[in-house]
Amino acid sequence: MEKYSLLQLAKHALSGHRHWPPAWRSPEPKQSYDVVIIGAGGHGLASAYYLAKKHGISNVAVLEKGWLGGGNTGRNTTVVRSNYFYPQSTHFFEHSLKLYESLSRELNYNVMLSQGGVLTLGHSRHDMEILERWSNSLQLQGVDAEMMTTEQIRRHTPLLDTSRAARYPIWGGFIQHRGGVARHDAVAWAYARGADDRGVDIIQNCQVTGIRTSAGRVQGVETGRGYIRADKVAIAVAGHSSTVAAMAGLKLPIVSQSLQAVVSEPVKPCLNGVVLSGLVHAYVSQSDRGEILIGGGTDRYPSYGQRGNLPLVEETLAATLNLFPRFSRLKLMRQWAGTVDISPDSSPIIGKTPVAGLYISGGWGTGGFKAIPAGGETLAHTIASDRPHPLIEAFGLQRFVDGALIDEGAAAGVAH
Repeated sequence: MEKYSLLQLAKHALSGHRHWPPAWRSPEPKQSYDVVIIGAGGHGLASAYYLAKKHGISNVAVLEKGWLGGGNTGRNTTVVRSNYFYPQSTHFFEHSLKLYESLSRELNYNVMLSQGGVLTLGHSRHDMEILERWSNSLQLQGVDAEMMTTEQIRRHTPLLDTSRAARYPIWGGFIQHRGGVARHDAVAWAYARGADDRGVDIIQNCQVTGIRTSAGRVQGVETGRGYIRADKVAIAVAGHSSTVAAMAGLKLPIVSQSLQAVVSEPVKPCLNGVVLSGLVHAYVSQSDRGEILIGGGTDRYPSYGQRGNLPLVEETLAATLNLFPRFSRLKLMRQWAGTVDISPDSSPIIGKTPVAGLYISGGWGTGGFKAIPAGGETLAHTIASDRPHPLIEAFGLQRFVDGALIDEGAAAGVAH
């Protein structure tokens, strides 16, 4: 990558955005690679970056059917946190959060990490008992978590309706101060530039149409731009893991559903961090551009539609306005949905598959964006060494055979 002096930066800034060098190459696919990664979203790009950086494997192609970061990476709600419940999940997501905290420096690209905290609300005595247990679990694992009273929440987030007359009375909650949000497209672009700098080929508009196997081992991939041989292939296509895995004869225990979100017109800063209510199935944050970002639950039926669903959006907005009555004055700018893969225990499926040389990173549900750094690093380790990274040993397909599920439905943040 070309390094810029202040004079060069000033020249580019005054050039009307003309003659800027590309941030990454657009190469033609080669006939063969050591590793092919299907999907140029956050997980695919991060895996390629860590393969090259940590394992010296740079003869890698990342294949994307559309444009880089144009799938779920560009359609999520940007939350980063590690406040899960079970140790397997907490250790993984805490590692990912720590990587996020140094990511801008490592990749020399501002991913706009804002650690305003993630506040989870309790609306009943039962809620508070569960949140205290959850908070204690995190503290025992060395992860920051703090219980908050209603008065503390009122001071922290004045826009919340903390009155006794509230439709959903706020009894208290707990906060992870290190949680927050990051810029989704910046994360994808940063990893793309880092991977490209290390010789990885990022090939856009190259849809995979088949995965060729022989004698139980992967041979390569069929694409719209020809056949590509590869000793190892990784699937990182959030929302479409089932359809791509089926090309290799694998049936995954996941369901794909649309996860809703809306965003308002921009306003002055009024909300710090993320506020989440599991009871009403809504979570709210404010973007770096001032928009109020509202996330909701998944559609109640399987779907690959990346569009808003009006009944669920109405339900989410009604719940949000009960929490934040003043937001009723805001105008909505747009709504959308991301397609998420949801496993039976709401935990990811990452690691090796029964097909030799074929690996997968999927089933992330609502946790895909926050998992990008650790997901990429651990998948790269697994591909390079052909054995699971210790952080993801519990998240392999074998757990559905053994019954060793990790039920994170509650900590996923919204009901599935």
